[in-house]
Amino acid sequence: MQTSAAILPAECTPDVPAPVVDIRGLWSVFHTAGVDVVIHKDLDLVVPRGEVVSLVGGSGTGKTVLLRQILGLQSPARGTVTVLGKPAAVLGAQGAASRVGMLFQHGALYSAFTVLENIAFALRELNSLPDALIRDAALLKLQMVGLDVKHAHKMPAELSGGMIKRVALARALIMDPPLLLLDEPTAGLDPDGADAFCNLLRSLHHELGLTVVMVTHDLDTLFELSTRVAVVADQKIIVEGPPREVIAFPHPFIHDFFLGERGQRAMELLREYPFTV
Repeated sequence: MQTSAAILPAECTPDVPAPVVDIRGLWSVFHTAGVDVVIHKDLDLVVPRGEVVSLVGGSGTGKTVLLRQILGLQSPARGTVTVLGKPAAVLGAQGAASRVGMLFQHGALYSAFTVLENIAFALRELNSLPDALIRDAALLKLQMVGLDVKHAHKMPAELSGGMIKRVALARALIMDPPLLLLDEPTAGLDPDGADAFCNLLRSLHHELGLTVVMVTHDLDTLFELSTRVAVVADQKIIVEGPPREVIAFPHPFIHDFFLGERGQRAMELLREYPFTV
């Protein structure tokens, strides 16, 4: 387990590969009505290759802001955000879709496109691949997320909430990115749907060797998928490490989040399935 004061610069050695995400001294500042509002101050976060890191924190702590900065959609006021060995801003300018997949909270499918057109969107934007190859790649991703080809020509309005999540996930994976970002991946799903989606994400993580950064407030999802947890509070990452160790860190947010009534119910998962974390 690492606290904010103990996160050291990641060294790239023959035995220790460079981290997939490396955030150093990050300040996030918004200008509102002539006033600077500081969201993050001297925030550090390192995401090693192959991990599933969950970002948790109270409302307004800037968890989704961090995802946007990893994508290169937003630049920090100070500090550096390095993704896959490049500054995130450079990666974003080059088209982050080829290296970073993003699953938005509500799917964010294009309502005027069919399922197949949504999945294939990034490939078509390249303007360099034959239509048949694009179609085959999109169909493969559709089946990879557990949907039958009969759904390929449906419109988003015809899909259930769980199907929308799966189509959005297929779209996020169409370019075979090594890094996948998830914003509340099980939000809006019933318990059975959330369990099925977690099982799919766990399977894809292992099969594809993905590195995952996930924002979630759902403790069942967190315990089901996370190899590490990073807690955002007091404008920085106050602690980062395996879930069991993070829970033991003394901080009011951690106590309320993990050890309240919701947390106690979710902790049953740790006792029933200790291998998950």
